[in-house]
Amino acid sequence: MLETKARIRAEIPTQYKWNAASVFVDLTAWEKAAEALPADIHRLEGWRGRLRESASGLLAALRLSFDIYSMLNKIQVYAYMGHAVDTADNTATQMSGRAVGLMGQASAAASFIEPELIQMGLPTLRAWQQTEPGLQTYAHYFEELFRKQAHVRSAEVEEVLAMLPPAFYSTSETVSMLTDADFRFPGAVGGDGTSFEVTQGTYQKLLSNPDREVRRTAWQGYMDTYLAFKNTLANNLNTSVQQNVFNMRVRRFDSTLEASLFQNNIPVEVFHNLIETYKRHLPVWHRYFRARRKALGVDKLYTYDIWAPLTANHPHVPYAQAIDWVSAGLAPLGEEYVSTLRRGVLEEGWVDVYPSPGKSSAQFSGGAPGTHPFIVVNYDDTIFSMSTIAHELGHSMHSYNTWQTQPIVYSDYSLFVAEVASNFHQAMVRAHLFQTRPDRDFQISLIEEAMDNFHRYFFIMPTLARFELEMHQHAERGEGLSAEMMIARMAELYAEGYGGEVDLDPARDGITWATFGHLYADYYVYQYATGISGANALSRRILSGEPGAAERYLGFFKAGSSANPLEVLQAAGVDLTTPAPVEETFQILEGLVSRLEGLVGIYSHI
Repeated sequence: MLETKARIRAEIPTQYKWNAASVFVDLTAWEKAAEALPADIHRLEGWRGRLRESASGLLAALRLSFDIYSMLNKIQVYAYMGHAVDTADNTATQMSGRAVGLMGQASAAASFIEPELIQMGLPTLRAWQQTEPGLQTYAHYFEELFRKQAHVRSAEVEEVLAMLPPAFYSTSETVSMLTDADFRFPGAVGGDGTSFEVTQGTYQKLLSNPDREVRRTAWQGYMDTYLAFKNTLANNLNTSVQQNVFNMRVRRFDSTLEASLFQNNIPVEVFHNLIETYKRHLPVWHRYFRARRKALGVDKLYTYDIWAPLTANHPHVPYAQAIDWVSAGLAPLGEEYVSTLRRGVLEEGWVDVYPSPGKSSAQFSGGAPGTHPFIVVNYDDTIFSMSTIAHELGHSMHSYNTWQTQPIVYSDYSLFVAEVASNFHQAMVRAHLFQTRPDRDFQISLIEEAMDNFHRYFFIMPTLARFELEMHQHAERGEGLSAEMMIARMAELYAEGYGGEVDLDPARDGITWATFGHLYADYYVYQYATGISGANALSRRILSGEPGAAERYLGFFKAGSSANPLEVLQAAGVDLTTPAPVEETFQILEGLVSRLEGLVGIYSHI
């Protein structure tokens, strides 16, 4: 059934909602867990200054620490998921705040562990692993700790630093409350005078409306609202940047980029390789924008035309059909993989599927060891929603396989590898549909879906990454950041990316940085671009029938943080320390542009 109007949550059948009871039976059970946790935190503090007493004592303290974080993660998942599916639920909002507070308490209580381990020395820890077999599980954890040794401070300093996240978290919360809760956007108006409500939840949909006036008025009103608050937004982002500079200096790094990438043992050259390769291949994007302008039959292409539909016959994709197509696309990974995915989606309540009033516009995968890898989407029976489901299931299957395989200490994984898993799913499903659905309109729709994804991950995100680096460098040099300077630099980067093929609106394009909360997670955005590069390179290996490629990929899915991200990906078959995967993905992108040119009767060359 086509979802034309959001139903209230009570009207949505249970099988289309996340399985909250699988985490905690009810709110009372959650309350009991939250109330019990401080006692365990207090027990952990009792180990302060005692880790060197014995190998068995160290093991007990480590296990207690990770048990606390495991329960804390479940508490957070229940609260945050409840808030995401109904942001008007004040109880869920309060629960989320309480969970953040517990995280601060736990972090402060555990802050002594790593400084004490460093004081003990790696030789002692290695010797203890021989006498206490339980400590062998933590071998990689110990090695990573001593790799970071120069940047770990005294126990007192670490305790203070562990208390900062709740306070530092306020910058991202401020921008979220301002732009998601307080902003009121002017309505969009169609060519026939029809009015459309513009909200964070409807905005992207309006940009794909076939009526150009709807797109223009939606985009301009949306961007103008951000411009009206440009100074507040710039000051808030500047505060976040200054927080990163503070952490850089306290941790004794030479740059914020180095400080951020060091955590996952990623050389800064990976970032710079991406940016330089992206800049070299900007003509591919110029060619796409030119093809899009010709396909739309307009004299000038504006930013709000980048999402305009190229066919009037987009496929109707009911949710069940989407799951079938995703399953078929992932068949090369084996029957067990596909059956696990289908069981989770169709029987175990992994996905909260349909929109409802008050549901967050964010679509994501979340969860923790001991819970299902839950997904929140707002499914609308389009090929774009199908792609979102494929993407989020990539994250969820990555989490599921990691949690099933790794001990709690390695049950997480970095953002650097997370976006490989999600984009890999999309690449595999897309390849399957290109082969099995040859009709022209479907192919054009599929290219639109692909280019929408590539535009976000392989155009906007590298552009934001360049902007982010430069703003941090300004702050590192002690130079001030202002709204006008930020807008001007963003507009220059967009002008370079558009290459004269898109008509630039300097102020509105220049405020783009303010529309992405991702910039409050330092040096996050570049990982979208490396992620889509690794994903497409790995999917190519499997689709070409390379022996062992699927098995190596599944090994990556199960690795978690048991090895460094680059090592995990290298074992899977892709080396992001070189520009090669980015180059390879630009080849795939160019192939999509050529396919589009052929389907709409346009032929051009770089």
